[in-house]
Amino acid sequence: MPKQATRLAVQKTYKLFIGGKFARGESGRIIAARDAEGKLLANYCRASRKDFRDAVRAARNAVAGWTKYSAYLRGQILYRAAEMLETRRRELESELSRVGSSAARARREVTAAIDRLVYYAGWTDKFSQVLGSVNPVATSHFNFTTPEPTGVVVALTPDEPALLGLVSIIAPIIVSGNSVVALASAANALAPLTFSEIIATSDLPAGVFNLLAGDRGELASPFASHMDVNAIVDGSGDERIGAELQTGSAINVKRYIRRDAANYFAHDAENPYWILDTVEMKTAWHPIGL
Repeated sequence: MPKQATRLAVQKTYKLFIGGKFARGESGRIIAARDAEGKLLANYCRASRKDFRDAVRAARNAVAGWTKYSAYLRGQILYRAAEMLETRRRELESELSRVGSSAARARREVTAAIDRLVYYAGWTDKFSQVLGSVNPVATSHFNFTTPEPTGVVVALTPDEPALLGLVSIIAPIIVSGNSVVALASAANALAPLTFSEIIATSDLPAGVFNLLAGDRGELASPFASHMDVNAIVDGSGDERIGAELQTGSAINVKRYIRRDAANYFAHDAENPYWILDTVEMKTAWHPIGL
């Protein structure tokens, strides 16, 4: 009887997440993810400018529908993402450990990411009352100021903590009804790319969250110059990239927010005013008695 051949494991290639689908990347390029000793862990797709344009198009198409969801429903969907993250926490802990985190730190990071999603899920139906106002005026009018989503937001996430940094940056963006195109750190992209698989099963409408992975230096210029991007949240911590984003954002007066959170594990990263960074304050007048 012939000896059975040794089975070859199916190696996973981590893909981009654009418009609710897993894309292999327009250019066909990949980046090798390696552990601290240089051993190959996996390959993941490297985003190009074309992939970014596709992601912005998907994000723009998703904004109108996502904004119409009730605040309560948006909170339920974010909470669902936290539930799904809880069920796959072991896998994410493994992803973080493979690239150099200790087991204890990986557990702590995944736990904090779950709690961060729950925290912002609770703000969906509360931030309007906290950040908005009824304004005193001298005429016989009601005067209301309310926050509304700014639209499509590009987010650059930190190298560390890769998963918690991603969640902490994108959650306050989508809470208000924005859509987001996030760029995971090329130095530590496996856990964020796995997180996109969780988002795909969390009832979040396609296009609200899009995730790219690649070189910040290559993509910073198109991020800043794209005319259909309304705001950029920069958590990269890179001074050169930040300067390029700020300069390019002047083309269409994008809002640029520099997210310097030295410790994403701290309560400072649970901040309702981070929601305020990507909303527009709209004021309406209404005559009294009509």
